[in-house]
Amino acid sequence: MADLINARFVLGMSPENQQLSALLGVATAKIDDPLLITADVVVVVASAKTGIDPKVVEQWHTFRELYIPTIVAIVDFEDGDVDFEDMSAIVGKMLEPVVTPYLVLHADNGQPTALINLEDQIITDYSAKTVVDIPSESEHRELILEFKEELDNALQEGGWDQFVAGLIIPAIPLMLGNKLGVSEIKRFLDLIPSRS
Repeated sequence: MADLINARFVLGMSPENQQLSALLGVATAKIDDPLLITADVVVVVASAKTGIDPKVVEQWHTFRELYIPTIVAIVDFEDGDVDFEDMSAIVGKMLEPVVTPYLVLHADNGQPTALINLEDQIITDYSAKTVVDIPSESEHRELILEFKEELDNALQEGGWDQFVAGLIIPAIPLMLGNKLGVSEIKRFLDLIPSRS
């Protein structure tokens, strides 16, 4: 019964859905699951390798009429031809435009190891076993300036209350190996008030 009271679901066709669900503490569902109308929040999985579940794309407009707060978790971007920013743009064309509150930072070897929060410009470093927050440097702030301004414009009307109302959709990078993005997605899940 608690699942119906606080219905939170992962949608998509990623083979890692069960692992994603366990990490995020939400159930998996299909886009045609009748329980979705009870959902408080939904996490849609978009893979930079395999795309978005065709059923999600097909039924997106009907689903979005419910104004359920939605997060897009972008996976499989770390070793493909499509990076997080590219996949966010693809999601915007396939579903609807998304906002990106975080950008991925890469190590010298090209591997994604950190996220920079566009709002406070703090870097969360996932490269070691212990995750640490560090201040960004001026070169980081210069590199993200355009993205930060874009996010600021999107949030100007009502901040993240627009997400809670189902009006804007954040896209968050997610890697299962080092858990990059897990706490960031949970931050948005926690914005949704509990009905229990």
